Amino acid sequence: MNILVVGSGGREHAIAKTLANSPVTKHVFCAKGNPRMVQDGIELVDISEIDGESLVQFAKEQQIDWTFIGPELPLFHGVSDAFEQAGLRVFSPSKAAAKIEYSKDFAKQLMVKYHVPTAKSATFSSFDLAKDYVLEHGAPIVIKADGLAAGKGVVVAMNTDEALEALSFMLLDGAYANQDDVAKVVIEEYLEGEEFSLFSFVNGEKAYFAGISQDHKRAYDHDLGPNTGGMGAYSPVPQFSQEVIDECMAQVVYPIIKGMKQEGCAYKGVLYAGLMMTKGGVKVIEFNARFGDPETQVVLQRLNSDLATIIDDILQDKEPVIEWKQNSITLGVVVAAKGYPSQYEKGFSLGKLTPRDSEQVQLFAAGVNGNQGEYIANGGRLFLVSATEETAHKAQKVVYDYLQEHTIEGTFYRHDIGYHVVNWEKKYSE
Repeated sequence: MNILVVGSGGREHAIAKTLANSPVTKHVFCAKGNPRMVQDGIELVDISEIDGESLVQFAKEQQIDWTFIGPELPLFHGVSDAFEQAGLRVFSPSKAAAKIEYSKDFAKQLMVKYHVPTAKSATFSSFDLAKDYVLEHGAPIVIKADGLAAGKGVVVAMNTDEALEALSFMLLDGAYANQDDVAKVVIEEYLEGEEFSLFSFVNGEKAYFAGISQDHKRAYDHDLGPNTGGMGAYSPVPQFSQEVIDECMAQVVYPIIKGMKQEGCAYKGVLYAGLMMTKGGVKVIEFNARFGDPETQVVLQRLNSDLATIIDDILQDKEPVIEWKQNSITLGVVVAAKGYPSQYEKGFSLGKLTPRDSEQVQLFAAGVNGNQGEYIANGGRLFLVSATEETAHKAQKVVYDYLQEHTIEGTFYRHDIGYHVVNWEKKYSE
């Protein structure tokens, strides 16, 4: 098969690399991709990820069997729809279905209507009304932008001043206007518990478990600092049993995809459910219309089955065989440019970014330029280093030993990725 992956980050690197390693694939292309992908046999395509017309033309010329769209921006711009209209297979949701990610208000309305457990909330486009709501309910409270925000339009305000500052930024400054060019926010009750991400391969009303992970959103150690796109992740999440996974599929995934079909926006592709285990059970924090980043980089290493075959089977309405590695855990740490997620430097050297086979690590690039001789920083999150070991503690040691031995000036990373599961392992072994 010839496969096209759309996107350029670490998530797309992991997807394209996994597909390239499949025995059933001939060529894997990535548009635009990043230069580090070439080392893994991925062919780069110089086409913008939101240029649906050019991507469709390329797919026709190269006889692409099917396309996988990684990030949310091309979904918002209807690239998946362009492929469908051209009669080409694509394993990604339509613009209408992807609204479950880029409109928090739409997602909330769906969850309420189809009885999917989630936090209590209210939606506002008026700053004054939103302010009154915050002052009435107090903090901690969660403020979410209703619109494209690249995973960063959420503020967990621990006091009212933080909440009002977020409202001002989102509503008065219009930082994240939605598809109707209207600034709107969803204000949610603050939930306490442990977060995790659950992924599903979806085709209409059929859903198949596609992995579980836990990522770390805060920029600095001990979950301090601003929210980021994610500073590291691990998979699986042994704190949560198979019973919990089954409960999530039954109470969250199946009702929401059934509801979406009834609403006329049937879902196809990977569905991300951001969940929290509260004292009252599992509740949905958010949905994304794609794999997560950096969760994808660790989740896909857990697959024993062939990803290309899984997706091809689903596209043909066949029952896929999906098996996972047992008795091991994969943990990954993101290396970012200093200053991320705010102002950060670009243009400095990252070296060759080529782990030796003996170093037991995998490397997935994101914000990089250059070539195999020397890669250059070109983004906030630069790359992720991961390892798979019997325990999270061992995987942590392999990754952090590598990072300490390969320091890069101008970068930083968290030193406590996976602390939840390491603490759980200690408790479990006692």
